[in-house]
Amino acid sequence: MSEARRSTRIAAQPKKEEPTTKVTKPARKASSKKREAGDDKAGKDVVEVQLLRRYVIHIVNLGYLHSKAESDEQVSESVGDAKVAEPANKGENLKAIDLGDTLPSLTLKNEKGEDVEVANLAAEKGLIFFLVPKADTPGCTNQACGFRDIYPDFTSLGYDVYCLSADSPTAQTKWQTKKELPYALLSDPERVLITALGAGEGGKTKRSHFIFEKGGKLVEKQNPVKPADSPKLALEFVKSHTSA
Repeated sequence: MSEARRSTRIAAQPKKEEPTTKVTKPARKASSKKREAGDDKAGKDVVEVQLLRRYVIHIVNLGYLHSKAESDEQVSESVGDAKVAEPANKGENLKAIDLGDTLPSLTLKNEKGEDVEVANLAAEKGLIFFLVPKADTPGCTNQACGFRDIYPDFTSLGYDVYCLSADSPTAQTKWQTKKELPYALLSDPERVLITALGAGEGGKTKRSHFIFEKGGKLVEKQNPVKPADSPKLALEFVKSHTSA
């Protein structure tokens, strides 16, 4: 009887259910596949962008080259139709000018940029060229101011004064304004006239002066000469030549 009761009690007790473990498949592979797919798509996008960029650059370069070719053609045509401007008297050589020779036919620019025909400068008056190595430097300023201070003496004796140098008209104008020089300045950048007068050596201008009587004949030269002596010697010669 007791065995039956125990057996019944045991049967009446609920059975313990063993915990079940839910096994989930790892999603790593799927995630990995998605990531790889995303990477592939991103890589393709980058490649497409790079290809598009190269294509755009190529098109731009083609347009530039075409435009440049047309521009070069136009320049070539224009050069063929017209002469290219060159500095006046470039490469020109003059015969050496010595005592007794006359002024050459040559066009130079004055400080205003105007053309001056050298051969006509002594048509009505005597002429003095004083040559300076470089405008607005101490020695040249000394020489130029010396001619400035006695300029009325030259004009009263019938002589015009010109400063001759290889400086540009712009540099000459600044110097003329700064020092209140009353005479004209002639620019000979290629040293054509300067060399013909014997004062251009080694790409430099020798300080000097040259005196032409009315009609254009060279009657006096001082080459080289000191800055302070140049105006005085020129005036002494003009006085003696005029009185004679």
